[in-house]
Amino acid sequence: MIVEPKNLLRLQFLVRVVQKECKYLSITDQRLFASLFTLEKAVLLEKDVDLAEQVEAFVGRFCRLQDTLGDKLLPLLLTTLGEKQSVFMDNLDCAERFGFIKSADEWMLVRHLRNQMVHEYIEDLVLLCSALQTAHDFVPTLILAANNMVGEIDRRDWL
Repeated sequence: MIVEPKNLLRLQFLVRVVQKECKYLSITDQRLFASLFTLEKAVLLEKDVDLAEQVEAFVGRFCRLQDTLGDKLLPLLLTTLGEKQSVFMDNLDCAERFGFIKSADEWMLVRHLRNQMVHEYIEDLVLLCSALQTAHDFVPTLILAANNMVGEIDRRDWL
């Protein structure tokens, strides 16, 4: 299969970005969840600037990796593999078929977490705690998806 040079360069760039995003998310995840993130911790967010910044970094890094994988790397990888361009949900179904992700439905749940962590937490700390814990539980899922996509690119000697 011949790959267009612009697609190859973009894939290589996105792989470097994804690898850095995985690294930074892992570091922040380990720091924020060194102990359980409880409602008591959430109440401290308004007074504990360091904790608030850790939460902000985790949310930003989690959402950024999920966006980079789902909105940038996956569509380009599928196109480069010869799949026709399609809507987001069809891309997820294709990613599941290729084994890049475990489940398209699970990925949609991860995507929904963004709204809970970014918008709704301002009013509901219980929802924030739940969303953060769920996102923490999904960090390995995101990193595995990243590794699966990067592995496919590497196996095809596109790096």
